[in-house]
Amino acid sequence: MEKFFNQRLLELESGIKELEIEPDFSIQRIEAGIELIVRCLATVKEHVLTKGFKDTNEEIQFFKHRKPIIVSKLIFYNSIYRIETKKPYG
Repeated sequence: MEKFFNQRLLELESGIKELEIEPDFSIQRIEAGIELIVRCLATVKEHVLTKGFKDTNEEIQFFKHRKPIIVSKLIFYNSIYRIETKKPYG
């Protein structure tokens, strides 16, 4: 499970870095980042549902330490999206 999660996290971070090459946050790039994060969460969820956990300790580690890493990125991008969409045009 740890190897799978680390691989997905690296893929997510590399995808986000590709989007963040330019310094400004356009709405399309923010939406693309949110889409990447949601797809990563869906992939991890699918893996957890099909494979399960070895024991309760692995399950606790996943929900307490690993999953919040991805969810925090989603919260960050959602916050930026809300700020950018409510920004006045002038």
